[in-house]
Amino acid sequence: MELAYKEHGDQTKPLMVFLHGGGVSSWMWDKQVKYFHHYHCMTVDLPEQGASKHTNDFSIRLSAEKVNSIIEEKSEHKEVIVIGFSLGAQVLIEMLSQNPHLIDYAIINSALVRPSPLMRKMIRPMIKMSYPLIKLKSFSKLQAKTLYVGEEYFDTYYKETTEMKADTLIRILEENMSFEIPDSFSKARGKILVTVGGREKGMMKKSAKDITLKNANCTGIIIPKVGHGISLSKPDYFNKLIENWIEKGTLPEEVTKIN
Repeated sequence: MELAYKEHGDQTKPLMVFLHGGGVSSWMWDKQVKYFHHYHCMTVDLPEQGASKHTNDFSIRLSAEKVNSIIEEKSEHKEVIVIGFSLGAQVLIEMLSQNPHLIDYAIINSALVRPSPLMRKMIRPMIKMSYPLIKLKSFSKLQAKTLYVGEEYFDTYYKETTEMKADTLIRILEENMSFEIPDSFSKARGKILVTVGGREKGMMKKSAKDITLKNANCTGIIIPKVGHGISLSKPDYFNKLIENWIEKGTLPEEVTKIN
């Protein structure tokens, strides 16, 4: 099984890999790829999603193995930066845990790491009941709004969601609701930035704190006035934040550090 990926920018520069959230695919990183054109950028579609929709069944562990393999092949001893959002951030945590020395900079954006067994049990019946709704454009527009998916991306988002099988959606959500930080995450050697929005749910903020405390190389921050999806809702702000942290080691004054 091979994952679909695209390369952009200057291939002589450090490798910057982007991992999308659930329910979207690599298009969510369009504004980041354009901004970081002076890096060797790579966007990867995770199993059963986007251009990788015909691959093996999705799992966080399998996704991490496959993306790590791509990085090993493409990095050519260059610095490696990986940015993951939501589901992609969970995959990134697993990647760091599987290969603690591969990634030099990791940005873990809005990762849930507190399993919810009760919610997990409810996913299958809830999806089976509500699945027909995803075919309705009016319902998809409401969903897109909560994910900060703008009009320019809505048609792509709608097409992908309507093509996603119910069993695929169930697998993704069950993995998302079951994920917890592997013990080996503490061995990851790169610099790690953990971010969460100030308007995200309490469980997400607690997860950000859990991740930050699990590895001594982590810096955790809460970004004010932001919900789940800062790279889509405030791409310019997000891009500058990442650039300054990687290149200067600085963070915006208005963020709150997680102790």
